Amino acid sequence: MKKLRVLLADDHAVLRHGLKLLVDGQSDMEVVGEAGDGHAACKQAQELAPDIMVMDISMPELNGAQATERLRVSCPRVKILVLSAYSDEAHVRQLLASGASGYVLKRTVAEELIKALRAVASGGLYLDPAIAGLILSGPTAPTRDHKATGQITAREHEVLLDVARGYSNKEIGERLHLSVKTIEGHKARVMEKLDFKSRAELVRHALQQGWLQDE
Repeated sequence: MKKLRVLLADDHAVLRHGLKLLVDGQSDMEVVGEAGDGHAACKQAQELAPDIMVMDISMPELNGAQATERLRVSCPRVKILVLSAYSDEAHVRQLLASGASGYVLKRTVAEELIKALRAVASGGLYLDPAIAGLILSGPTAPTRDHKATGQITAREHEVLLDVARGYSNKEIGERLHLSVKTIEGHKARVMEKLDFKSRAELVRHALQQGWLQDE
């Protein structure tokens, strides 16, 4: 089985060591490199072509948001999972807008980080449960200029809220008492309505534009 290749970017060597032990302890993952600053993170991403990078925000040379923006252009296939001590809405939205596909707090339990890695690697967008409610219900200035936004149904809205919170299709189905096939159908129809090609693109746009906020 091909392992998920992970690059760690954090300026604290002790934390990187702990993360390496955690990731390498998974049968389906391996750490392929480490970086202590933003410049090194971008360089190693280009050289090693990892599947996913665990990115800190506060790093020397380039911070996490700046490095993420560069990688979105230079290494678009590398997915970014932010691991940060900051839980405020401004930091989370900034990183998502920069191109990150997930945001996990450093105080989270190890199992949550591994769940986030797998979700992002599979093409999803993952928010730490501790901040998901803040982001999804926070103040926004929504725009309605994308294709068929107004045609999204209440049920599709419910499904996408759970997608953004990091739930799997099975978990969403259990929460809404629907089959996995029905959940997949709701997501597919929304993507068609909004003319999106990936699940992460859909959820990121929804967060930025505000139509995922709780009414």
